[in-house]
Amino acid sequence: MAQSKNARRVALITGGTRGIGFGISERLAADGFDLAVNGRREESEIAQTLDRLRAHGVRVLYCRADVADAPGRERMIAEIRDCYGRLNVLVNNAGVAPAERADILESGEASFDRLISINLKGPYFLTQLAANWMADQYKADSGFTGAIINVSSVSATVVSVNRGDYCISKAGIAMATRLWAARMAEFGVSVYEVRPGVIKTDMTAGVTEKYDRLIAEGLTVDPRWGTPEDVGNAVGVLARGELSYATGSIIMVDGGLTLPRL
Repeated sequence: MAQSKNARRVALITGGTRGIGFGISERLAADGFDLAVNGRREESEIAQTLDRLRAHGVRVLYCRADVADAPGRERMIAEIRDCYGRLNVLVNNAGVAPAERADILESGEASFDRLISINLKGPYFLTQLAANWMADQYKADSGFTGAIINVSSVSATVVSVNRGDYCISKAGIAMATRLWAARMAEFGVSVYEVRPGVIKTDMTAGVTEKYDRLIAEGLTVDPRWGTPEDVGNAVGVLARGELSYATGSIIMVDGGLTLPRL
């Protein structure tokens, strides 16, 4: 069945209730998307956050699930199907840092397994579910357009030997973006990677002093921390379809951190 021309587009944002994820959710709500926001906390704990999103005049469905859990991923997609009957945009944002940074000469398998499961395996197979649904929507309505947006990190290419598991998980997301871009083009779905640099969130709170110093010493060309809003604005451009003919692209949101300089 073709979608109503007046129906709002629907976006799923994993890890969408805090940090970078909330910056993305708020941008897309402001842009008029109905939202499916995923997280692991009880809905009662984030009621005010969801109210902030609904204040933009859009519908917001909260999907409580762990992206590393296969039944949780399937339940999340089923909830969105039941609520909205459509999905236009998937933003794979949920991710974790190592519980403890450890030199790769000493790091253990438990941390590696945890990060790969949450940061790479979960998004990969959630994308599979969403991509098949998007393909079905395209087959039912050739006017359908969709987007899959993977939020990775400069750590996809920038080495940190005390968190190799994190770097490898983000490098995997970079390849997954290319794979899905190649596979989904025939169904009107563009796939992108947004690669943030040093972003001020609760995940980076423990290294604030370190990065304050490095930024002051010239770590980034733009001499400030990035914000969740910076990442949200980049995702908004992609979700709205304003970067056409560019599937598979990497969008750097790093203040010039990775810009080669002499």
